[in-house]
Amino acid sequence: MSSANLMSRTSSTTTPTWHQFERKVDEVKPSKTDINYLVMDYLITNGYPAAAHKFAVEANIQLRADEAIQERVEIRTAINSGNIQLAIEKINELNPEILDGDASLHFALLRLHLIELIRPCIPNPEERVGEVTAALEFAQTQLAPRATTNQQFLDDLECTLSLLLFPSEHIIPSLAALLDPTLRKDIATRVNEAILDAQNAQKEARLRNLVKLRVYAEAKARAVGKDIPDKLDIGLISDSQDVGGNNNSNGTNGRVSHGANDTVMSNSGDAEEHAVF
Repeated sequence: MSSANLMSRTSSTTTPTWHQFERKVDEVKPSKTDINYLVMDYLITNGYPAAAHKFAVEANIQLRADEAIQERVEIRTAINSGNIQLAIEKINELNPEILDGDASLHFALLRLHLIELIRPCIPNPEERVGEVTAALEFAQTQLAPRATTNQQFLDDLECTLSLLLFPSEHIIPSLAALLDPTLRKDIATRVNEAILDAQNAQKEARLRNLVKLRVYAEAKARAVGKDIPDKLDIGLISDSQDVGGNNNSNGTNGRVSHGANDTVMSNSGDAEEHAVF
């Protein structure tokens, strides 16, 4: 995962015709030190200690200290594997004020636990009466009291319980999204940010902030009719894949996904065979 990869352009056998804006961009030469710092900040902030250690050795830079990074890794691993009860216990062991002070995050975790209770019941709920009963009891004791104080909580709870009403082959898309691993990842990201915030640390990696700033700047430039290329590559693998058939696929709608262009990591924090920046 060499930092040099961040600076390289897509190789081509044909000499490209550059727009004036692209030539100006190419004249900007970020230092290797700055790029290494951004990569290290990303790995530590997002909780990838093994990858951070490997990168520190490769780039010959000092590993940034983070006392709670291992706890963040364990919590993320628990959430991504569906062990929400363990994740909640570890969060409370680390800092009980995190969930006490964030009712929305606490409800999201409890709801995710309810989803995990319901998940094995969906194919044949009539054959899993005991598990269905356990899920309903959990919803009644842990989520229903909270749902009475917040309309969004109530809507989310009703939507989740609707999973028990449909056979797996007839689940509508809005309900199917509750069973998608993306929901686990999104909540794991929220938990990670909440832990960092409780430690008075930056919640989001600077690299992600820079991508958001670049997307915002492009959108503003297009809005006022600035002379810029129809498509501006960030240098990500997905830039060459014309996502969804949209030529302006690098985010001119002002939204940046948490996961689409992140480094591909395993739960343990190791970099997978291919890294995406």
